[in-house]
Amino acid sequence: MAQPRYFIKTYGCQMNERDSEIMAGQLDQMGYVSSATDREADLIVINTCAVRGSAEEHALGYIGQLRQLKDERPEVTLAVAGCMAQEPGTIAWLTRYAPQVDLVFGTHNLHQLPRLLEQAQASDEMVVDVWKTAGEVVEHLPSHRKDGVKAFVNIIYGCDKFCTYCIVPFTRGKERSREMEPIIQEVRALAAEGYQDVTVLGQNVNSYGHDLEPARDLAELLAELEKVDGVRWLRYTTSHPRDFSQKLIDTIAASEKITHHVHLPVQAGSNPILKRMNRKYTKESYLDLIDRVKEKIPDASLTTDVIVGFPGETEEDFEQTLDLVRRVRYDAAFTFIYSPREKTPAARWEGRDPVPNPVKKDRLNRLMELQYQISWEANQALLGKSELVLVEGVSKKNDRVWACRTHSNKVVLIDREPGVNLLDQFVPVRFTGAKTFYLTGARRGEPLSPPVSRRRLELPML
Repeated sequence: MAQPRYFIKTYGCQMNERDSEIMAGQLDQMGYVSSATDREADLIVINTCAVRGSAEEHALGYIGQLRQLKDERPEVTLAVAGCMAQEPGTIAWLTRYAPQVDLVFGTHNLHQLPRLLEQAQASDEMVVDVWKTAGEVVEHLPSHRKDGVKAFVNIIYGCDKFCTYCIVPFTRGKERSREMEPIIQEVRALAAEGYQDVTVLGQNVNSYGHDLEPARDLAELLAELEKVDGVRWLRYTTSHPRDFSQKLIDTIAASEKITHHVHLPVQAGSNPILKRMNRKYTKESYLDLIDRVKEKIPDASLTTDVIVGFPGETEEDFEQTLDLVRRVRYDAAFTFIYSPREKTPAARWEGRDPVPNPVKKDRLNRLMELQYQISWEANQALLGKSELVLVEGVSKKNDRVWACRTHSNKVVLIDREPGVNLLDQFVPVRFTGAKTFYLTGARRGEPLSPPVSRRRLELPML
């Protein structure tokens, strides 16, 4: 009898990607095997994201498309998981408009996937099992990671910040840190398997450890992980400016492994808007933090998130954001139009004090125009310099070049040489060209091979 096949469609952040790896690990233990496409799968899991309206729309659109597949193959099991499943509005929509869905479960009970599948496959009705609150951290779950040298490691779950526009505290629950020793053991095991580029994850990663007894912090954890033999690069995401301590800055500056990419989402440059967002810092304190980062880590690549069109944002408020971007000079910025989220205070304000859509779009375009110019100038300043890059795969847009990433998270394209496979290798390059979103480079020497080779049979398209 053929083994059942599963397909997981993942939307959203690295935390969702990690959750999908854990779900895949559980399915492997159940005797399933991974399917390359949804058409060939016996089980399809849609791991959803609720941070922005566009992500929800894409997920709901995909769920709708699966109705035809379910009509053709009624035996296929369809499951909806992730952050959207934690929203009552999503469950109501699925119940009314998506009868093809067999199972709905949330972020807090994904460790129960085997039981939930068994229940759904024995039922003639949609099974909905969503926990309103999170339980204790569950350790030692199986995992199906991608081959290569990059790996994600959860260190803290949830968020206690309650920014007024953000749904994460409602979908992911309160902050819950893992104990330090299991994290260190996991990273040691990853290094033994050949993973060299490790990213520690959390909705607010630099809140790590405040809830442990005794209390720990991210700087302490990263310092311990740096001691793990075999790990070449250590990354962390996502940070909150409010918790980015001087101790963490000093730890990064002194480290040979912690990457010099510092992502600090500012969201806005206006103090009234920051207060309305409940960000708990001011423009001035944020700029002081940036100055301290630049002083200790002069080569840091700075990136951020910015929301435009937040309820009540005036033109003066927006000009303050532009002023902050000019002063910081980010290497890159992820820019968004405000998107109302269910349950959040800002969603209520949107009805009373909205920014007109044409104004939102105009402000987004002006912000992007400014940031694109700064990004281009930052990349131009790197021309002629040399760095080590990690070859991540073949470029999506040009199969004649490798897509690589620097220690500071910049994308670099280098030519592919016939008969030379550089996938997952660390390669010295010299930067020969600079565009707004990427650099081009020339290889300067032989690659530094991973200690354990687990090469994919096919090259991924990045």
